Amino acid sequence: MNLKQFMKQNRESWNKLELLISAMQKRKSKITANEIDQFQRLYQKAAQNLSYSQTYFQDSELTFYLNGLVTKAHNTLYKDQVTSWKQIRDFFSTKFIQLLTEQWKMVLIAMILFIIGGIGGFVVVASDPLLLYSILPADIANGVSPEHLGSSDGEVNASLMSTTIMINNIQVAFLAFAGGVTFGLLTVYLLIYNGIIIGALYAVFWQHSMSYEFWAYIMPHGVIELAAIFIAGGAGLLMGYKLFVPGTFSRVYQLKKYSKRSVQLLLGTLPLFVIAGFIEGFITPSTLSLEMKYSVAILTLFALIFYIIVGKLLLLKRENASPNLHLNQS
Repeated sequence: MNLKQFMKQNRESWNKLELLISAMQKRKSKITANEIDQFQRLYQKAAQNLSYSQTYFQDSELTFYLNGLVTKAHNTLYKDQVTSWKQIRDFFSTKFIQLLTEQWKMVLIAMILFIIGGIGGFVVVASDPLLLYSILPADIANGVSPEHLGSSDGEVNASLMSTTIMINNIQVAFLAFAGGVTFGLLTVYLLIYNGIIIGALYAVFWQHSMSYEFWAYIMPHGVIELAAIFIAGGAGLLMGYKLFVPGTFSRVYQLKKYSKRSVQLLLGTLPLFVIAGFIEGFITPSTLSLEMKYSVAILTLFALIFYIIVGKLLLLKRENASPNLHLNQS
């Protein structure tokens, strides 16, 4: 049986299951015993269809659709009343990690685009320092002063600076995510341009033999901040890619489906921006030694890696507990 025949044969039962899931989740109408029996039969059939699709149509968009359908049905069937706190905990402990590991390629591409921009910005300004004023906004370019780096440590309003930086970074991440609706073009531009800014600034400090000092003021908050930006950028690229290459489904369906996943990825980065904003507001401009600032950067890197590893282990534990619902989304 080919893909089209398989879809034609089973599409009606999938649609019925979707309608029953919607009715049970809304709980606006009473669910009868017959509907519950029908729900269980349709759910079991969809699980069997998912197994068949994973075997014979592994790389098809249909497998992804059935993964989502079976998961929604399972959650509806075995759903118990949970607190908002538990839902938040489950999201950050497993769901976000699941989305992140499934879409790691897009996150990697976002990082590569940023690095390309960084290298380009560095090479251009290193070859001609005056080009800094052509590349960067005037307020940033005029404020670059390597000889005054660290001179105002401990004198800034840390709480105000932390809040301002955090809001700015979240805005950048949101734009990178929202750029997905432009088929990812705006996302690509933002990633490359932000990389250019960092590369151009580094070139100025490199010319003054202050590379060590420069990165000491970038890395403490930069590890988490850049990771969050790459994740948000990857979310935008994911949405843009699915709009550009919709596969067997319509672009409207892909936008609806992947915008939801992308929003979840974006939401998962918010705590990272809060942490990065705190570090950039309180630790980066503090009177701590450069070595201590590098230590903070290393600590945040290991903390981020530890979080991902623990989340992945929890996810594997949950999947092993429910082998029939093992998700292999690609």
